[in-house]
Amino acid sequence: MILIDGKKAAAELRAELKEEVAELKSKHNKVPGLTVILIGDLTPSQIYVRNKEKSANEVGLKSEVIKYPDSIEEKTVLEKIQELNSDENVSGILVQLPLPKHIDKQKVIEAIDPSKDVDGFHPMNVGNLSSGYESSIPCTPLGCYLLIKKIEPNLSGKKAVVVGRSNLNGKPMTQLLLKENCTVTITHSKTKDLKAECLEADIIVAAVGIPELVRGDWVKKDAIVIDVGINKTDNGIVGDVHFDEVSKNAKALTPVPGGVGPMTIACLLKNTIDCFKRSQI
Repeated sequence: MILIDGKKAAAELRAELKEEVAELKSKHNKVPGLTVILIGDLTPSQIYVRNKEKSANEVGLKSEVIKYPDSIEEKTVLEKIQELNSDENVSGILVQLPLPKHIDKQKVIEAIDPSKDVDGFHPMNVGNLSSGYESSIPCTPLGCYLLIKKIEPNLSGKKAVVVGRSNLNGKPMTQLLLKENCTVTITHSKTKDLKAECLEADIIVAAVGIPELVRGDWVKKDAIVIDVGINKTDNGIVGDVHFDEVSKNAKALTPVPGGVGPMTIACLLKNTIDCFKRSQI
């Protein structure tokens, strides 16, 4: 079995992006800029944002973090986004989720200029992705897609099962696989015979938030299995896939942690650079 090393793949992608940023700097005399808005003091969010800032600096991007307290008014956040939308030095805008309850997440997402939406959550980017047009692609499914392509460059005709139907991962993952001519089944926690669906799959992407849901006898020989889940249990952090069991059958499998997570941040940097390149045309 191939252990899909997300840390290594992310490091390789960052190295490529660093070269690309250097080329863009010499061509345009400026570098892409990423601005992150962080509201409140949730520890996971703070860790994510710190990692994003560190990675952005590593590849040579201009990075800025705007911090607000939990009590900040929605109006202030929306005004700041409008300001960033019109700032030529800002290529990408990201508002770290989750948001405090009094701030409307959808309003915030829709306030971001779609051409600076590095998360790929704006309805216009969602629509463009599903229509097969150029768009910003949500970072986690993009990371999953790149890891799958490292193992199997030609996905045409493969049967893929996506476990989970979220807007963050399941739906965009489906669009990416369809674009590669896969036959895709979207399943979820209410699917009647999930095991039978998974047993048909050449590729399984598990992103449903149920610890160790996908078992060894759910996976056929030589399937590629991507585990997006991060679940806190009494035994520590586990994914949505039972690693020990599935590793006996799968052709390739991502670990948790160290699989999809590192690629998510690397893909955020890629999206920022792509937004910059589109703005220079």
